[in-house]
Amino acid sequence: MPSLPFDRSIAKLIDHTILKPDAVREEVLRVCAEALRFSFASVCVNSCWVPLVKEQLEGSTVLVCTVVGFPLGAASTAAKVAETTWAAGQGAAEIDMVLNIGHLKAGELESVEADIRAVAEASHANGAILKVILETCLLTDEEKETACRLSVRAGADFVKTSTGFGKSGATVADIALMRRMVGPDVGVKASGGIRTLADLRAMVQAGASRIGASASVRIVEETAA
Repeated sequence: MPSLPFDRSIAKLIDHTILKPDAVREEVLRVCAEALRFSFASVCVNSCWVPLVKEQLEGSTVLVCTVVGFPLGAASTAAKVAETTWAAGQGAAEIDMVLNIGHLKAGELESVEADIRAVAEASHANGAILKVILETCLLTDEEKETACRLSVRAGADFVKTSTGFGKSGATVADIALMRRMVGPDVGVKASGGIRTLADLRAMVQAGASRIGASASVRIVEETAA
């Protein structure tokens, strides 16, 4: 157990994340152990790690989260649905998909909505929730608003700022915009560049209901200072 008291309400906001392409088994196991130690909301991994993470978190309150169509969003809808169905069948309770950014920017909105809806239906049919990653650093404010509207209409449970692989991550302004667009009943996840407790609190104040971070332990340990 942690040697110092910490704020469990902060820990429960965080998806403890390891999505780097060169992650190895030992690192994923370490992240799982940290998640169990601090009772984070979930462990978020690339889908190949879902069975291992499910095994490690069995019997705990920590959920398994995975990414789909990651990090570009340009996979076919069929591929996204297949990855979603497989991952949920292996124990993923939360699916973070990247929307089709190129289609959004080209104004092919029916295609974007259909892509999200197909993954939402596959997620829900297998007992998982869906978060839609907008990759806000690549979008205008108008495009962000459109992406939020399409996500809600297609049945998403959350909208999310970033993959962490773009040129920048979450901003307070983007979180406020996303919260305004989706209203109070859809989640907003801030991810990308959140490294301190102050960062987390700023995002929550702006409207985030979940935080994606790899610096999760450092953030939570700040609450014990």
